[in-house]
Amino acid sequence: MIEFLKAITDSPFLLQLTDAMQFLIPQAGVGGGVEAKEHVELVPVIKSTLIFLAGIGAVFGLGLAFAAKKFSVKVNPKVEQVKDVLAHAHCGACGFAGCEQYAEAVVTNPDVPPNLCIPAGARGAEAVAAITGKKAVAIKHNFARVMCQGGWSCSAKRLAYEGVQDCRAVILAGGGDKACRYGCLGYGTCSRVCPFDAISMTEDHLPHIDIAKCTGCRKCEAACPTKVIEVLPASQQVLVTCHSKDTGGVTRKNCEVGCIACGICAKVCPFDAPSVQNNLSRIDLAKCEVCGLCVPKCPTHAITDFIPQRPKAFVKDNCIGCRICTRVCPVNAASGELKKLHVVDQTKCIGCGICTAKCPVQAIDGTFNAAEVFALAAKKARAA
Repeated sequence: MIEFLKAITDSPFLLQLTDAMQFLIPQAGVGGGVEAKEHVELVPVIKSTLIFLAGIGAVFGLGLAFAAKKFSVKVNPKVEQVKDVLAHAHCGACGFAGCEQYAEAVVTNPDVPPNLCIPAGARGAEAVAAITGKKAVAIKHNFARVMCQGGWSCSAKRLAYEGVQDCRAVILAGGGDKACRYGCLGYGTCSRVCPFDAISMTEDHLPHIDIAKCTGCRKCEAACPTKVIEVLPASQQVLVTCHSKDTGGVTRKNCEVGCIACGICAKVCPFDAPSVQNNLSRIDLAKCEVCGLCVPKCPTHAITDFIPQRPKAFVKDNCIGCRICTRVCPVNAASGELKKLHVVDQTKCIGCGICTAKCPVQAIDGTFNAAEVFALAAKKARAA
C-alpha cells in the first residue's frame, strides 16, 4: 500500500497538475512575485488522468471481485425452481414473510409441507412437491369471516367522528365511534390491506368477502382493530356473527342483530355445538355439523348461514327402508314404511343433511354434505 501511494504521488499527472496550479494561482506575500506559464499542455494531463483512473478502477474492481468470491452464499437451485412456481403474492398465507422465505424453508426443512401457497392452488402444491420430493396433500381452504352484522343502519353510534376514514384512526380518536365496542367500525381498513381485492364495502359500511378471491392470508384479520374478522375453515358455514360480550339488554340497545345470549341455539342443536359464555354464544366447530337448525331460531338473527341456498334431500332406489331418516329428521320431512322405499317431503325439508349423514347405505342424496358423506363411506369401504 505504501508503494502504491508513493507511485501515485510521483506520477507525472500530479507533477503537471502542480505546474498548472502554479499557473492559475499567483504567489502572493511579503517579497513574493507572480510567476506563470504561458500555456499548459492538456494532452499529457488528460492521458495521465485516464491512466490514473484506470488504475484506481482496476484496484477496486479486483477488490470487489475478491470480496464477492470470498463471501458468496451458495443458493440451492431447487429454491429458485420453487420460487418460479409460487404465486409471488407475498401475502403471508403460508406463514412466512414472503415467497422467497417459504421457498427456502420448503426446500431445506423436511417438516414444511409443499401446499402452503394458497394462491398457487393445487397445481402449485403438486409442482412444489415434485421439486422437493415431498408428498402432495389436499389443501384445506380457510376464508376470512366478518363476525359482525351491525352496519351503520342497524347499530347505534356514541359519537360523531370526523377525520381520516380508517378504522385504526377511529380507534385512536376516542376508542371508536360505535356504541358497541366489539363491532365492525365500517371504515374499510380491511378492504385496503387485502392484496387480492377480496374485500369490498357494502352500502351499510360492512365488509363483504368474496371467497372466490380470499386466500386466508390473515392480513385483514391483523389489520382489524376490533378483531371482528376471523380466518376459519371453509367447511364451517354456520357461525354466530357477533363478538359482543355485553349483557343481552345492552347489546339489544346498541345493535339490532347482536347476540343477546338467550341460549335458544344451544337448546335446538342436536349436536350440542353452541354454548353461551361471557354473554355470547359460540359454536364449537369440532361439534357443528352445519345443519343450520339454529339459524331460523335465533331471535335477533345473529347466526349466519353461509350456504346461500340449501339443496334439499331425496331418496335413491337403494333405500332399505330402515326408517333411520324418519327418526333423525328434525322437521318430519322423511317418511316411509319399514323395509320399503322412503320419501322426503320437499316442502318440509330444510336441507340440513342430517339424514344423509345418518343413512347406513348412502341412499339419501341432494344435500350440501352428500359428496363428503359418500367419499368418506367409499374410503372406509376400501380400507375394509
